[in-house]
Amino acid sequence: MSTSSSVPPNPDQLSPLPGVQRHITTNDPSTGLAKFHSSTPGDWKTFSPSMAFNVIYTTSVSPPSLSDETDINTHDSLMSSGKLGLVNPHGSVCRMVDFGPSTDEEHSKHIMHRTQSLDYGIVISGEIECVLDSGETRLMRQGDIAVQRGTMHAWRNASSTNWARMAFVLIESEKIVLEGGKELGMDLEAAPEHARAILRGQQ
Repeated sequence: MSTSSSVPPNPDQLSPLPGVQRHITTNDPSTGLAKFHSSTPGDWKTFSPSMAFNVIYTTSVSPPSLSDETDINTHDSLMSSGKLGLVNPHGSVCRMVDFGPSTDEEHSKHIMHRTQSLDYGIVISGEIECVLDSGETRLMRQGDIAVQRGTMHAWRNASSTNWARMAFVLIESEKIVLEGGKELGMDLEAAPEHARAILRGQQ
């Protein structure tokens, strides 16, 4: 698929979708006037032949302090360490994910998983099927939002020809406790071993 947008993909971007730019703002320490701190292109990491991640920003404490650039420096250090998993303990992650077209084989290989977090998932482009471990599904179109509350779920591109893109914000949550005291924590066991290491930040 070729995109009709005039915006070219970012360097190292897996999909043909338009490239993205991250714009960070800050306050002038002397005047208090808002200004742009930086503008940078997306930094994509290929997760599999049909999926790529672009981490937009992270915070490592809640609530974060924005009085200086400590949060920006902390984010940069975390990204340089290569130890960011799906969720950032005590903080948040804003991440963009591109999903390749689903072949018959890939349609059955979606990764069912749970994170100990509250997740907001917004469809930016294409159509995505949200699949729950109960068997329930919802077809999400551009602009639709899923609020994932620590459930076992998977994401699947509903198209066999077009790429799809979602933006996610993940905020660490308390442990999920069911009736009787059973706890539901992070569950990545359905993912291949190499994928589990990446998702846990152990790459």
